[in-house]
Amino acid sequence: MDKSNGYERIASDFIAYRATGANATGSSAVYSWARGLPPGGSVLDLGCGPGIPITGVLIHTGLEVFGIDASPSLVAEFRANFPAVPVACEAVEDSPFFDRSFDAVLAWGLLFLLPKRAQTIVIRRVGEALRPGGRFLFTAPYQEVQWEDAMTGRLSLSLGAETYRSLLADAGLTLTGEFEDEGENHYYSCTKD
Repeated sequence: MDKSNGYERIASDFIAYRATGANATGSSAVYSWARGLPPGGSVLDLGCGPGIPITGVLIHTGLEVFGIDASPSLVAEFRANFPAVPVACEAVEDSPFFDRSFDAVLAWGLLFLLPKRAQTIVIRRVGEALRPGGRFLFTAPYQEVQWEDAMTGRLSLSLGAETYRSLLADAGLTLTGEFEDEGENHYYSCTKD
């Protein structure tokens, strides 16, 4: 089973795509969110890919970042871009990084790539790893929908806002806001109770 959800196969194309300034979608939304975190706070970046641009935004705002990605090629590029940032090459749902505590967790462009069971596990583990008052930001379409990922050709699955709200509540997380960015990505902003 390919834990990278097809991204290892297209890693070089994905790296090239995200590295251009024109494809920095999400950077401004993540920057606004990150500015509300405690100075020097710890952030777990799920599905960090090569780290550009999103991890770079987190580092730029002075946060202590830890990354996880299941693609060996994307992790190698991440290490080249940010050699001082701890990163693990593993499936997010299996990561021992969740044994630590964090001020925030980010899952930009990842959750909907996972099967429903894995999404449920990740949300539960995020709730366990966040410190009280910790924040979780993730992207997924508002509606319950399946589609073919444009880059990998694999199934993507949004569980829909109603299901996400229920899973978040079960994990001890409160949905505090929803918004869209310039690329029409839908965000769920949450806080640990």
